[in-house]
Amino acid sequence: MASAAGATAPTRAEVLALFRSLLRTARRFSDYNIREYTKRRTIDAFRHNQNLSDAASVSTAYSDGKTQLEIAQRQAVVYQLYAPKIRSVMDIKPILRS
Repeated sequence: MASAAGATAPTRAEVLALFRSLLRTARRFSDYNIREYTKRRTIDAFRHNQNLSDAASVSTAYSDGKTQLEIAQRQAVVYQLYAPKIRSVMDIKPILRS
């Protein structure tokens, strides 16, 4: 994409696609803590940058987000290979008793 490397700001659709990709990548982590941290970090970063109006700062934030996406995707693959087999207490569904 030329918009991430160039001086022009990414479109709204590109930014939303990046946001969705980061959230999808977060779901790939089987560990509750890592999954929730990744989701929270994504949402916080986008909220922090939502009021950027300068094209250069938007482009910089977008390219940083793309870099973070690549890192998260690599980490998700590695974590799937070496993840512990024990599930977190937060992932276990409660048994409903009547």
